[in-house]
Amino acid sequence: MSDMEFLAELFEPLGDVTFRRMFSGVGAYRHGVIFALVLGDVIHLKVDDVNRPAFLAEASTPFSYARKDGRIVATSYWRIPDRLLDDPEELRVWSLAAIDASIRASAAKAAKPRKPAKAGKTSKPRRPLSG
Repeated sequence: MSDMEFLAELFEPLGDVTFRRMFSGVGAYRHGVIFALVLGDVIHLKVDDVNRPAFLAEASTPFSYARKDGRIVATSYWRIPDRLLDDPEELRVWSLAAIDASIRASAAKAAKPRKPAKAGKTSKPRRPLSG
């Protein structure tokens, strides 16, 4: 069984889940909303303030990576507890909570006002294309 077949079977209880390769892994989407990242053999679900307590109770940790400057960046995707791999119904519940977290994050991002351009900073006018 390929990794994609395994993921499709694992998330089958959610219904319409699609997968896209990204970075060095795979993103899992339901109705166009990303809710999971699969990096290597590790599945991470989207986490926010609402579902974070469940992950903390399981001693889960966020996916993190080192930037070129050496700083460690923790993402909003946390490792699922291994026990969920053997419990499709509970994985479904956690995945639905991750989808909700992703929807909330998208709504918050859309509602956030854009920063105004810095004073005195102007862009160069574009030259028209000559035919």
